[in-house]
Amino acid sequence: MLFNGKTVLITGGTGSLGKVLVQRILGGKLGAPEKVIVFSRDEAKQHAMRLSYLHKKVSTDEAIYRNFSKVLEFRIGDVRDYAAVCSAVKNADIVVNAAALKQVPSCEYFPAEALLTNCMGACNIVRAIGENGYPVGSVVAISTDKACKPVNVMGMTKSLQERIFVAANILQAKTRYIGVRYGNVLASRGSVIPLFHEQIRSGGPITITAPGMTRFLLSLNRAVDTVFAAIKSALPGEIYVPDAPSATVINLAKALIGKRKVKIREIGTRPGEKMHEVMVSEEEANHCVKRGEFYAIKSMLPELTGARKEANAFGGEFSSAHRILDYPRTVELLKRHRLMIGDKAGWDDGELLR
Repeated sequence: MLFNGKTVLITGGTGSLGKVLVQRILGGKLGAPEKVIVFSRDEAKQHAMRLSYLHKKVSTDEAIYRNFSKVLEFRIGDVRDYAAVCSAVKNADIVVNAAALKQVPSCEYFPAEALLTNCMGACNIVRAIGENGYPVGSVVAISTDKACKPVNVMGMTKSLQERIFVAANILQAKTRYIGVRYGNVLASRGSVIPLFHEQIRSGGPITITAPGMTRFLLSLNRAVDTVFAAIKSALPGEIYVPDAPSATVINLAKALIGKRKVKIREIGTRPGEKMHEVMVSEEEANHCVKRGEFYAIKSMLPELTGARKEANAFGGEFSSAHRILDYPRTVELLKRHRLMIGDKAGWDDGELLR
């Protein structure tokens, strides 16, 4: 079992992805963990998350609540702080690095801050394990499609994070450093769907950047599935990518509006935005292979390539412009994940897809 008897550290564990990771790991379907450590710098989010477990608002096994202090641990700390990282990492078997500055405009205005969290945070994890000889088995970098052919600071720093972890395999062969890369997560904090919901509830207008802009879409559970698949099967230096559909911004807006009389206003692209995102670049396609329901981008470093021969999964780049859902299928996707206004499942921050 993947997590049986393991201590799992999740940096940025109070974020949208972190919450679902914790929920599913504690659920026990992949083995009962020794402990899950949530490491983040926001005490308010940690307090709210702690209460959600104590008040039984998350559907995990009853035993989790009786052993709450033993199984789930909260640590205040910042990945920028080397000492705090050392303290959190030293007893971990698996580290999932979900700590990040991920808002594109914020990173454009404060690139040094993005560098400190997204890159130096990764460096601190690698340094902590290497310099102290901590027996960490696997480290997973949580990345983004914006790291592929990056045009904005967020993507650039995430791309560097990927390379920092991939290269760590060379000097720290006892620890396996791997990554996952995916696109927009439906209903995650800061994503477009909660914004559209608020605009609709306020009577509009819905503001879109450009009608033809496309984005990959996947649920939080699918994102977590990608993390689990990478932990289970990824070779050192590999980055796992889900096979995700994409949709246009205009179809997303129209699907959420439905029959309501809400106007759509085009405001133009924001600084650092692409019209179409790319999950696997044309250059990466030369060493990207199919692994079950996922794709694995193999490392470019010859020491990590290995002798295993596998057919390339793509003849060119994997772009959000290539597999666009039409309007009916966009509506179906949103309904399937209960993201239409009036659905019980939460689009709201903190109410996660089940």
